[in-house]
Amino acid sequence: MPKANDSTAQDFLQQVSASLEQKNLVKLLLGKYRGSDKELQRLTMRPITLRNEAAISCVYTYKTNTITKNFPPAEALTLITELLQSDFKSAHLHTDTVETQLNISKKGKASISSHKAQQNAPSSQQHNREKKRYIDIKRPFLTALGVTDQQQQLIPSMSRKWKQINKFIEVFSQALDSSPAPKDTALQVVDFGSGKGYLTFAIHDYLRHSLGNPCLVTGVELRQELADLCNNTAKKLEQTGLEFVCGDVKTHAPSHTDVMIALHACDTATDYAINYGIQAGASIIMCSPCCHKQIRPQMQSPALFKPMLQYGVHLGQEAEMVTDSLRALLLEAHGYSTKVFEFISLEHTNKNKMILAVKRTTPVDNSEVLQQIAAIKEFYGISEHCLESLLAQ
Repeated sequence: MPKANDSTAQDFLQQVSASLEQKNLVKLLLGKYRGSDKELQRLTMRPITLRNEAAISCVYTYKTNTITKNFPPAEALTLITELLQSDFKSAHLHTDTVETQLNISKKGKASISSHKAQQNAPSSQQHNREKKRYIDIKRPFLTALGVTDQQQQLIPSMSRKWKQINKFIEVFSQALDSSPAPKDTALQVVDFGSGKGYLTFAIHDYLRHSLGNPCLVTGVELRQELADLCNNTAKKLEQTGLEFVCGDVKTHAPSHTDVMIALHACDTATDYAINYGIQAGASIIMCSPCCHKQIRPQMQSPALFKPMLQYGVHLGQEAEMVTDSLRALLLEAHGYSTKVFEFISLEHTNKNKMILAVKRTTPVDNSEVLQQIAAIKEFYGISEHCLESLLAQ
């Protein structure tokens, strides 16, 4: 670890101090934690405004949760100094003009490197007042994909797509912070049904540009022409670690995957995608299901429900609820913490549900969840659920 008189570490701390004084700090990431708390993984600091006073928001990322603490800038600088002298071996400073990386070897030798920051990157100084954007609208891939024009201004007809991209990355960012996904090695990401590649390019850009993390992102698309189009775009933009292949979730054999994405996975395609994620050991599974056809014909609702379910739309909604609830519970039974919530309508469908699963770091007794699954199936007379059958294989 660097000592107080280590000139390289002191130079880095002076840059941090200057960024606080000049109010051009975007964020500071402390990584490669080597302290005594085995659960702590990294610390992220950002400037905010609380009660009209400048403050630094510190997000402590643990294996299973996150904790946020706010400090005055002077106290935050003292904390940073102490942590770099003891517990963290890496720091990444982002300002409006420059990005600086500090690395500390096992022998305690510090090295520093800098490069010019992406211009016009958004930075927020307001806490819960300004809309946070996880992707900079000036990023080249947005122009290449037709979200922005040559002046890097949002094309009005793409406003919904731009909103969807940011919401998707927001959800992913929060899941990544609480997941056991590796922080020091290349993250393996697979996006099934990648289409024109909007979200695939976005997650690759977020990981590499915004977080500075190495990654290997693969878009899997059934239409060869779209896979070729996206590969050509990635090549023109010189996007290292981004590729597109022709195939689907049923033909793409499971291999190690850290993040599995399947948005607008129709009917049982969602089940195959979730099964892929579980078999591949994914730390994060993100699905947006639709067209719930498999369960609906099997359901035998009690006589009390028949007046409500005589209306087809209600029967469809019930089948959707039961199908996705069983999916979420099956994920819980296989070691994941799950959420089911409203996302943003996708371009192909008005349905906006997302199933988000983050792998637990410690095993949990799943007997109660399995009993709940069995009870639901018995209540509705369901003999077979596609995901359950796939997992049983």
